[in-house]
This record gives sequence, C-alpha cells and structure tokens, in this order.
Amino acid sequence: MKIVVCIKQVPDTKGGVQFNPDGTLNRAAMLSIMNPDDKAGLEAALRIKDETGAEITAITMGLPKAEDVLREAMAMGADNGILVTDRVLGGADTWATSTTLAGALRNIDYDLIITGRQAIDGDTAQVGPQIAEHLSIPVISYAEDIKIDGNSVIVKRQFDDGYHILKAKMPCAVTALSELNEPRYMTPGGIFDAYKKEITVWNRANLKDVDDSNLGLSGSPTKIAKASDKVRKGAGETVTPESPRDAVDYIMGKLAEKHIV
Repeated sequence: MKIVVCIKQVPDTKGGVQFNPDGTLNRAAMLSIMNPDDKAGLEAALRIKDETGAEITAITMGLPKAEDVLREAMAMGADNGILVTDRVLGGADTWATSTTLAGALRNIDYDLIITGRQAIDGDTAQVGPQIAEHLSIPVISYAEDIKIDGNSVIVKRQFDDGYHILKAKMPCAVTALSELNEPRYMTPGGIFDAYKKEITVWNRANLKDVDDSNLGLSGSPTKIAKASDKVRKGAGETVTPESPRDAVDYIMGKLAEKHIV
C-alpha cells in the first residue's frame, strides 16, 4: 500500500506574521512549523504503516527551506520526501496550490492521499478537496478516525454534534483534523536517518497536465485587497452598577442596542 501525505510548512503565528508589499505572507522572514492538521494526517499514515507496512511519501510545496518539514516527516517515520519548489509557483492561492500539488501527484503511484483539513495560515479547508477534484478521486473530509479495510478506507467524519461513518474505495483522499490523534515525536535515530536520505526536488517542469495560467500568483483567482496583523481591541467601557439589577439592565440594554435580543 502506498500513502502520500501532503504537508505544509506554515508560519509559527506565536511569533507574529509579516507581509510582502503584494499582501502575501513573507514566509522567508518567519519561523516555521509543520501545519498541525497535516501532522495529524501524517501520524494517521504512520499508524497505518505500523499495521500494514505501507510506504509513506511526504510531499510539500514551498520555498527551498520547506525541506526542513520533510526531514521532520521522515524523522517521524515517512519513507520518502518530495519538495515542489519554483519561483513561478510563488504567491499561489488554494486553487493554484491544489493545481500544483495535483500536477506533482500525477507522477506518483498512490492508494491513499491524506492532507490536513486546513492550514493555520489560511484556514480555507479547500486544498485537500480541490486536489481530489483535480485527480478525479473521492474525498472524505474532517476525519476523526481512519481505518483500512482491504482496498477501501473507512472514515469517521466530524459532522455538527455527531459524526458520519463513510467508506470509499481507494484511490481516495482524506482530510484530517488535528484532533484525529496525538502525533508521535521524532526519535534521535529517526532524525539521523532522515538526514541520510535524499529529498526529491521537483520544479515546474515536473508538473504533469498543468497549465501555466493556473500557477503561482498570476494564476490565483483570489486577490488580496488588504492585509494586516491582528487588530488590537480598544480599552472597552468600564461600568460600576450599584446593584445586580442595575447590572442586568445595563447588559440587556447593550444587547438590545445590537439587536441581539
């Protein structure tokens, strides 16, 4: 069995974010981590590997320094790493990103593709389903649990205050929630082995059945009108009611002003 896990190197938002003049994130200037949902997806793949001996390939699109996140994935237990990087791919929105990754995935044999539900630098939850659409394979999103049953995958899918149990034949794509599991740590031996392995590096020329008009910033239909850091909240209003009844009247009055009640 062959599993491909799409992972993304995202800014560590605890350290703040920086923007380029065109409104895109200045990724080169920020500390980076593996996207949490993607890490849970990787752990799910590793648990399947533990049970079935599956081969896992981690793939990412990004700057050359995104090789670090692939080394981390291999130190956790992934067998191979593929970095898709090229200047013409920079500034991609979800459409251009999914187009790029699908173009790369057409070069790979796979039974199951696992992506994170969404990335913390965008929160769109679009790339995973879009990849499946580009590749014309079924997708199950918001996975809380993943099991393999022969040539099918069974997924417990989050849904409002309940869940669905869905089964799909492979090849199939699944998008994972960070709540899916607790990812394992890298081991010293795993780290050593990861840095002995070669990372496969692909560029625009390696993308299959992809049109240039759908790549990078120029191929991204999403246009950013304005970008900014977190908006600071004002000091607010402090009141000192004389009695509990006065406090209730004040709160109800404010709720009525905003047409909440």
